[in-house]
Amino acid sequence: MTAEDLKAGKVLLIDKPYGWTSFQVVNKIKHILRHDYDLKKIKIGHAGTLDPLATGLLIVCIGKETKMIEKYQMSEKEYTGTFVLGATTPCFDMEKPVDATYPTEHITSQLIEDTTKQFLGQIEQVPPMFSAVKINGKRAFDYARKQEDVEIKAKNIVIKTFEITRTEMPEVDFRIECSKGTYIRSIARDFGQALDSGAYLSRLCRERIGDFRRIDALQIDDVREYLQQG
Repeated sequence: MTAEDLKAGKVLLIDKPYGWTSFQVVNKIKHILRHDYDLKKIKIGHAGTLDPLATGLLIVCIGKETKMIEKYQMSEKEYTGTFVLGATTPCFDMEKPVDATYPTEHITSQLIEDTTKQFLGQIEQVPPMFSAVKINGKRAFDYARKQEDVEIKAKNIVIKTFEITRTEMPEVDFRIECSKGTYIRSIARDFGQALDSGAYLSRLCRERIGDFRRIDALQIDDVREYLQQG
């Protein structure tokens, strides 16, 4: 693949590693473009952030393909992952330690299945405080880190599918298909509350964005070879 090919536009599907930020993935690819192709000013960006503790599909757009980022961001997403029932954390995932525990003796497989139905269709969701949502020009996580209380407005989202794939208390595996702007960490919080308990997200993988699938994605260490092969 030549520098001109890259300027003309290229979409890379990356299987983001655990612990990496989406920015680090883009930076890694940007370094390859600068070092191997002498492309120091080429546009590059991703179509939808994944949290560091999440894995899975990250769409990276290069050159003129960056014009399509908004279109890709609007696409339906599919996630798989695991909720841990009976406990919560401040950020609703494992980035911070458990801050409260709740009873789970009343939770049955049938109750779990029935509760998923409450989340189907168009619902209102409050994003997590530890998120990049903007409030008065600042990111929500900036307020959260300073332990400042601010109100985050609920957003309308759509949950197309909420499927339980494994129940082995206190863990529950799921598959969710949802609209742009859905926070799976918030679903963990709300799911725990709907069960009269608590829950947090212990594993998350983005399997699909629109028609793009993780199964077709590159590992980050294979990007250089892929580009060289054209």
